[in-house]
Amino acid sequence: MEYLIKEEDGFKYIEEGKGEVLLLLHGLMGALSNWEHVIEQFKDRYTVVIPVLPIYDLPLLTTGVKTLAKHIHKFIKYKKFEKVTLLGNSLGGHVGLVYTLAHQEFVKALVLAGSSGLYENAFGGSFPKRESYDFIKEKVEYTFYSPATATKEMVDDVYETVNNRNKVIRILAMAKSAIRHNMAKDLSKIKVPVGLIWGKNDKITPPEVAVEFNQLLPDSDLSWIDECGHAPMMEQPQEFNKLLEQFLAKRGL
Repeated sequence: MEYLIKEEDGFKYIEEGKGEVLLLLHGLMGALSNWEHVIEQFKDRYTVVIPVLPIYDLPLLTTGVKTLAKHIHKFIKYKKFEKVTLLGNSLGGHVGLVYTLAHQEFVKALVLAGSSGLYENAFGGSFPKRESYDFIKEKVEYTFYSPATATKEMVDDVYETVNNRNKVIRILAMAKSAIRHNMAKDLSKIKVPVGLIWGKNDKITPPEVAVEFNQLLPDSDLSWIDECGHAPMMEQPQEFNKLLEQFLAKRGL
């Protein structure tokens, strides 16, 4: 499914549907298409918006989760959104947490799937060997419970990214920023409802990370998806959407 990427005032984003705003945040190497099934499920009742996080466009010294959160704030103000429900996967979840902590008045609720912010085992604990396609393939497959979820197109995209010097330097900077910016001491300050939808077989942000988020966030619900890795909205989209529907309904969203 192809969606029109709008470009306005330095922002790039997809916007589909009508109604209350669901704002989706992709991960470090995630594509906008990762959220395809969420768009299709919810666009008849919600305005589903996916901004492109400018990971590769930031000055190296300011490449980090806080800068991405500031970008999201500028985008929300530019779009004149009064309150949004944020959904974030992996790094996108971390950005959502940083943003929510700073701007709770703009956030109705937050949904996290495989979010960084406490602990993550990026690339299985090793930096990608840029020259090795097979190594990249193995590491992309590591993201999922079922290796078959890692399509050739997905592997090709990651391979191209890690062989681009400009991009790989920023990926490293962003990953280091995420590790430095641990949220454990700040989570108690987040008062908005948080839905945690987690793959039981997530090897990047393992189940114990979700349990810790659930314990530290004052108002959170934790749901598990079996046979599912780090990106549940891609690997088990029907179950993910069902759990997301349940959270939104429970919270009157």
